Amino acid sequence: EFRTPVNSILALTRLVAERLGADEQEKNELFYIRKSAQQLSDLVDDLLDIAKVEAGKIDVRPAHFEVAGLFGALRGMVRPLLAGQSVTLTFDAEPDLPPLYSDESKVSQILRKFISNAIKYTEHGEVRVSARYLANENAMRFDVNDTGIGIPESDLPRIFDEFVQIENPLQRRAKGTGLGLPISRRLADLLGGRVLASSVLGTGSTFTLVVPVM
Repeated sequence: EFRTPVNSILALTRLVAERLGADEQEKNELFYIRKSAQQLSDLVDDLLDIAKVEAGKIDVRPAHFEVAGLFGALRGMVRPLLAGQSVTLTFDAEPDLPPLYSDESKVSQILRKFISNAIKYTEHGEVRVSARYLANENAMRFDVNDTGIGIPESDLPRIFDEFVQIENPLQRRAKGTGLGLPISRRLADLLGGRVLASSVLGTGSTFTLVVPVM
């Protein structure tokens, strides 16, 4: 019920912007309307994901896929987030990685959350997404490393709690729902994997997904 009018606002602002072709002030006003509607849409999507997980309504649909294909798709999906940013996004996979038999869409969703957060809280520098095989676990490890604002060590245990947002001047400018990381952890649990985080305040953070290969 809530998503329908929000999607209508997004569609209409896009159409009006295309027809105006015009005045920069009008474009800016449309931009802020669209940005606000997108934030509401993201919140609805996150709340629905949390509700589905809690209700056991999310199915895992495993299939074979390659890390190279996953990274190629992610590169295209997150490219718009780099617009206007002084950040380099790099994908780095070890050679000869085995294929995974897992739910590619959920692995992608988790990594997209990690990457979007990394870009959001990195004002300049690099976001690096890497993959390597853990032979002792027969698992794939994905790391999203950034050179951003970092997280205080005392706050690390809280970041996977729902609606938690760490206080920081950049955090106030880059609004979020506080649900992305909790959803990622729950999806990783569904895949039989786990998520990890490490950070140094003022230096950067690393968010990790470990998921079984089979």
